[in-house]
Order: sequence, then structure tokens, then C-alpha cells
Amino acid sequence: MVTGIRVITNSNKKEVLSLKVSEQQKGFIEPVSDCLADAETDSRYVPVALYQNGEIIGFAMYGKFGEQIWLDRYLIDERFQGRGLGKYFFRTLVKYLIKLFPNQSIYLSVFEENIVAIQMYMKFGFQFTEELDENGESIMKYSNKGLKMGCKNK
Repeated sequence: MVTGIRVITNSNKKEVLSLKVSEQQKGFIEPVSDCLADAETDSRYVPVALYQNGEIIGFAMYGKFGEQIWLDRYLIDERFQGRGLGKYFFRTLVKYLIKLFPNQSIYLSVFEENIVAIQMYMKFGFQFTEELDENGESIMKYSNKGLKMGCKNK
């Protein structure tokens, strides 16, 4: 399986915009079009496409806000869910961010009702901070202080 993370450009933007999550996940993440609009108005955001064997299967957006690194958006298209790709690409993204921003913690936010995502984040070492973001989502943090990214349940 050949996978990759690529910046979104005019050549792949249409495909990225066609990505969708399952009906039960829609309340947990904004549509890709909203995410890309955010990135156009705030240059700190970096939207990326997730590829498997030359096909776009997911989307993520990260950014550096002050001294904090945020994995702000993450989704796998509903057509590719249930194959372990969510865990695979989450691990890949976090390793990518660790390489880009060594020795810096990584933050994300999640709705408390999104139990599946929370369980995955915790398996990869993210912990709750007891803080909420401006949308009322719980903030989780991965302390990147020379730790190796792993998953307890591979």
C-alpha cells in the first residue's frame, strides 16, 4: 500500500471537496469546504490530502498557533472507513507533525460524544487537558518530549 500526505492544490482540490464522513459523524467535523475556507482566511492552517495508492481517501488540517501545534481537522471518507485507515493515517499524521515540530506538544479538540475518536486518540497517547475550546470541545494533548508515537492496540 502506497500512502502519502500532500498539500492541497488546484489539481486535487475538487477531489478533496468530494470527501464526506458518514451520517453519524457529520456533527463532529465541518465539511471540507468550510475547512478550506478557514485555511484561505487564516494562513496558519495547512490543509492536506491523505492518499492511498494514488487516490485521495481523507483530509486533515494542522497549524501552528503561537507555541501550540494543532491537528485541527481529520477525516477519512465514508467509502474508506472500517479498513483500519483511520488509525493508520492518524499515526502517520502525528509522526509527520512530530517531524515538522520536534519536541512540541500536539493538540486537538473533540466532542465528548465522539467516543470512537476519543478512544483512538487515547490509544495514541493523547490525554485530556480539562480545557474546552471556543466550540465547547474537549482539548486533548500529546506531549512530544522525545516519546515514540505508538499504539497500544496495533
